[in-house]
Amino acid sequence: MTQDEKNNTDLSPEQEAQVVEVEQEQATSVEDEDDAFDPAMFAQVQEMMEKLQRAEELERELGDLKGRYARLLADFENYRRRTNQDVLDAQGVGVAKAAEEMMPIYDDLTRALEFGKNDPSKIVSGLESVSALILRTFEKLGLSPTGKEGEAFDPAFHEALSVVPGEQDGVILQVYQVGFRMGDRLVRPARVVVSQGSN
Repeated sequence: MTQDEKNNTDLSPEQEAQVVEVEQEQATSVEDEDDAFDPAMFAQVQEMMEKLQRAEELERELGDLKGRYARLLADFENYRRRTNQDVLDAQGVGVAKAAEEMMPIYDDLTRALEFGKNDPSKIVSGLESVSALILRTFEKLGLSPTGKEGEAFDPAFHEALSVVPGEQDGVILQVYQVGFRMGDRLVRPARVVVSQGSN
């Protein structure tokens, strides 16, 4: 005999009836809960489950996107580093090419000085030769001189140091310093004296 049965035997018939009634109500209550399926609540639970699943999918997508972003950032940094190195290499090649073109000029200047020590009259012809060699070297590098006497003044390529009265307007009368350009790009402006017509 179980403890509950012992307890039930000690009860009066009225008390036993109440215990049985309470047990029946509890059993009915559990059955009612099982039978009382709430479709609205089920729909809410289902919606929450779908949202949780979507949140997990979005977190995976975000993780993938973060990984792609990190790889793209690393690729861009590598590209930038390579490009900077390519620019430095190209500059080095350009400087080396220019220096290589200038070496014969140095050689000719050294020869002119050697000949000048023995015969000073040869210095002028030596320097003229060096000057012609420099201009040829500049042409090889893509530079062309600008600003010759009699040429029309162009403010894009010439810098007027002074303006003097003359027969024609805007003509270069004197060149203090030859300018150089590379195509349409000015490297150094010519420093000139310009005429101004008396109109």
